[in-house]
Amino acid sequence: MSGTQWRTAAETTAMIRDLNDAFRKDLRGGKLLLSSGIIAKLGNETAALLRAISDFDHFSADDDPYGEHDFGCTSWQGDPIFWKIDYLDADTVLGYPDPADPDQTVRVLTVMMAWEY
Repeated sequence: MSGTQWRTAAETTAMIRDLNDAFRKDLRGGKLLLSSGIIAKLGNETAALLRAISDFDHFSADDDPYGEHDFGCTSWQGDPIFWKIDYLDADTVLGYPDPADPDQTVRVLTVMMAWEY
């Protein structure tokens, strides 16, 4: 039996949320993708934007309906910025069905200008 059969939905959501929050803070155990619009806008300010994403805590039911803290919208120098965490398998090819399993899931944080969505 897999570990997912022993967790409640609330426990799974809490595990995913904690893993996503930890990943946003230190980017360990995953990958970071910056869109071309972000790269053009930021120049040498990438660290400051990543710090703002790390500190983000304005989650609402509209942008975080499942409580996983996997999406956010913030502004940077007056422009709206979107960020999203996706869950992939170890080869980063396919989505992974259990994002609460950190041993099998690679988190990918994509940061983009809102107009690039």
